[in-house]
Amino acid sequence: MNSNKKAAKIVGVLFILAAVTAIVGLNLYNPILNGPDYLIKGSEHANQVILGALMELILVISAVGTATTMFPILRRYNETIALWHVCFRFLEAIIITVGVISVLSLLTLSREFVASGVPDITSFQASGTILIAVHDWTFMLGPLFMLGINTMMYSYIFYKSKLVPRFISILGMTGATLVFICALLVMFGVIQQVSVWGGILALPVAANEMILAVWLIVKGFNESVNLKGQNYLPL
Repeated sequence: MNSNKKAAKIVGVLFILAAVTAIVGLNLYNPILNGPDYLIKGSEHANQVILGALMELILVISAVGTATTMFPILRRYNETIALWHVCFRFLEAIIITVGVISVLSLLTLSREFVASGVPDITSFQASGTILIAVHDWTFMLGPLFMLGINTMMYSYIFYKSKLVPRFISILGMTGATLVFICALLVMFGVIQQVSVWGGILALPVAANEMILAVWLIVKGFNESVNLKGQNYLPL
């Protein structure tokens, strides 16, 4: 039981850490991802951009950490979905890492642009557009598309097992559905990811993660249910 309580606290802290680093990292990227003069601003704010990349790398570690820490507990109730959850969370982490690499590559491009004096701006802008596009797609596929799938999987197990109160797992499944729909709408150009509708559709899953995090830190998993952990649930 003590190990389950410890695991619950670790997962809760990692969820909060992931949310904080994701928000901070995105804001630190502003000079190089937003505005027409990003080729100059990126180099001028190089340390800020690098710090943003470090924040996202912490996000990657946190995402993997939540999956691997929950796996021994989730597998008692549905081993197949628990394994899928770990695999898809790793895939989410890989996608986010590709986005980090694209931003750091854009920073290198910005430094080369500034160092060249009077360069052929057209070629630099073409390369910059591609790198920004890579980041934008990874920003959608990781925090929206893959997040929806991952949240649905662990929330389903929570709902069936009652490891946490059902209102949390229901909020999780609802948020997962909405954020997945948001990802599809962004993919087809119906809405922008950073928009009012994007924020509305992503809000429930963000609320679920924070409520779940606080619950796990304060209350932990339902220990009376854990005692029945050898009974696997069907798909």
